[in-house]
Amino acid sequence: MEIKKDMTIGELLEVAPEKADILLEAGMHCLGCPASQAETIEEACEVHGIDVEEIIEKLNA
Repeated sequence: MEIKKDMTIGELLEVAPEKADILLEAGMHCLGCPASQAETIEEACEVHGIDVEEIIEKLNA
């Protein structure tokens, strides 16, 4: 499955929980927060000042 930037954090963790490490290493330490579950990967990257394209590339590697 291809991971896209409009996928929510909740969706990502549901289908690929092993990818959480990539997000944690990038500085997203609020993965368990209820609000983050409905946030898209792109929105989360924006809030944390992270390059979304770089994260998507890592998540799909």
